[in-house]
Amino acid sequence: MSSIAASTLTVRVLLFGSYAEWLGFDTLDLSLESPATIDDALKRLRSLPGGDTLPERPLCALNLSQAGARTPLSTGDELALLPPLAGG
Repeated sequence: MSSIAASTLTVRVLLFGSYAEWLGFDTLDLSLESPATIDDALKRLRSLPGGDTLPERPLCALNLSQAGARTPLSTGDELALLPPLAGG
């Protein structure tokens, strides 16, 4: 009989603007059960104090490239959550 241990992965989360204000930090190392997606990271962030204010589908960048909620994560990835930007 074999036992399978749950493995984890760790990603660095970067928060900007109002997202950083709401959650109270601008960087966080987040551990998740593997396999994990951006959506899994967002669910974990929403469980933190202030995380319930995050929008349903925030703009995300994974390793400096825009990525969707179903994008898989790997240990060492950098996940950035970007609030809506305005300019003029």
